[in-house]
Amino acid sequence: MQFDLPALVDEFLEYLEIERNLSPLTIRDYRHYLVIFCAWSLANSPIARPEDLTVDLVRKYRVYLAHFNSPNGNLPLKKVTQNYYVIALRSFLKYLIRKDLKVVAPDKIDLPKVESRSLKFLDRDQMERLLAQPDVSKERGLRDKALMEMLFSTGLRVSELCKLNCDQVNLERKEFGVIGKGQRPRVVFISDRAAIWLEKYLVKRSDNFSPLFIRYAGNQSPAINGEKMRLTPRSVQRVVDKYTRKARLPVKVSPHVLRHSFATDLLMNGADLRSVQELLGHKNVATTQIYTHVTNQQLRNVHKVFHSGNK
Repeated sequence: MQFDLPALVDEFLEYLEIERNLSPLTIRDYRHYLVIFCAWSLANSPIARPEDLTVDLVRKYRVYLAHFNSPNGNLPLKKVTQNYYVIALRSFLKYLIRKDLKVVAPDKIDLPKVESRSLKFLDRDQMERLLAQPDVSKERGLRDKALMEMLFSTGLRVSELCKLNCDQVNLERKEFGVIGKGQRPRVVFISDRAAIWLEKYLVKRSDNFSPLFIRYAGNQSPAINGEKMRLTPRSVQRVVDKYTRKARLPVKVSPHVLRHSFATDLLMNGADLRSVQELLGHKNVATTQIYTHVTNQQLRNVHKVFHSGNK
């Protein structure tokens, strides 16, 4: 029986969708990474049997990735991007092993070392400056104010925020449920201040559209399907960009920076790591631990007490 690599990749992607419940965007990315691998192997080291997937073959592929120019320009792939290609390949190999195919063990493939990226977040003063920028006398400004208050108060991913509908959010209880990354459900809580601004925004609206946050550019005819009015993640990014510039903040702020700021604010005020993990919807606490090096109060106190520069 011939070893059909592209067919196995398609089978693997179906497994990710049906068995693993991964999001369409994640599956799209995996498809892209594995299509590149299939094209490279076909041109350089055709794979006729499972045994052809060896450590040496993967090493050659990684050399290729190190010199591979990104599709959007002539720059080589960053180390962190090379990681994504290798992670996809390792996951595919795990799947093949589950099918009892004799391929190289994924644990023999190390990920490229990457430089640690600094964690961006806003301190309290910077956050207040940002949140004070929208003109709340106008409906669009009210939307922007409520939107940014929601991001900071909930730690939602921008994709989760954009999927929200009006009837989904309980303003009386100040909570709602979402299905997050990896199809994991969680309860999300809204701060008193965010709830106030969200209610003001919803009262101001005169439409019957389902999405919680809608666009104001283009046609707004009531006959339009409400889904066409839904604000997109890219539009939310533009909103945050606009007010970042207006507030003259020294850092580039994205919706994800507001998520970082939410987590950092909780930890700096004494929240435990496990609770923050649940509030963020992280599968593993190791993901949440990226915040501890900037929020470790015990280390801060040690520095304050014992460093001679503080005396």
